[in-house]
Amino acid sequence: MGVDGGNRLTTRLVERIAVEIDGAGDAVLMVHGLGGTSNFWTPVLPALSRFHTIRPDLPGSGRSHRVEGPLSIDGFVRALMRVCGAAGVERAHVVAHSMGTIVALHLAVLEPRLVRSLALFGPLAAPPDAIRGPIRARGAKARSEGDPGMQEIADATVQSATSAETRGRRPLAVAAVRESVMRQSAEGYARSCEALSEAQPADLARIACPVLLVTGDEDVVAPPQAVRGIGERIPGARVEVLLRCGHWTIYEKPEECSGLLKTFLERTH
Repeated sequence: MGVDGGNRLTTRLVERIAVEIDGAGDAVLMVHGLGGTSNFWTPVLPALSRFHTIRPDLPGSGRSHRVEGPLSIDGFVRALMRVCGAAGVERAHVVAHSMGTIVALHLAVLEPRLVRSLALFGPLAAPPDAIRGPIRARGAKARSEGDPGMQEIADATVQSATSAETRGRRPLAVAAVRESVMRQSAEGYARSCEALSEAQPADLARIACPVLLVTGDEDVVAPPQAVRGIGERIPGARVEVLLRCGHWTIYEKPEECSGLLKTFLERTH
């Protein structure tokens, strides 16, 4: 049973963290990536109608942008633990995207009793060293230029992180990516970039729960070869590669992602 007592959507604040809570059944904690919010998961929610979903905006993102001090992956992990505690969730399937997958992997290592399974979209163990500097530079641009800088970052994100098919034939997906990034607080986004640039990998060999890794064949952030490498380090992990898909998997291929997620959760139910 959800904390709202049924299937009605509720939004609550947990220590300045905005959390959307919906449905009843087994808990599914959903963690967005850099430039995302709880709305990133909207396209797959119909596939989760039998589950109790908990969808926070991470500190620094979306409606949770009012934070003090620096952000970090460890801080995100502990924020998720507080969210689960406030929601009365002791065990959950964890679904995550991009930066959120780094957080989810650390959560699974730190609190294995909490994490029932991992379904990771555009997964990363940590940013490659070669892009840590550019991530910090993107954060600096957001901080120094404010909203105009965020618009440029949003447009660059569409060009670099979505597939050719998405840019040419899926205008709603393009609009969703642009709006998600453009509506971020520039300072919160900058701090999130700093957190991501300092992220270190979790000990993947210690992850014992069922794991699904999903990426796109045109994902330059989490390319298939790198994702398969992550899968090889996690016992029993399953890897799926979506065709004509970039890094914003849920927006770019919602039907395919919904099907994979529903099947995976039903098998680990």
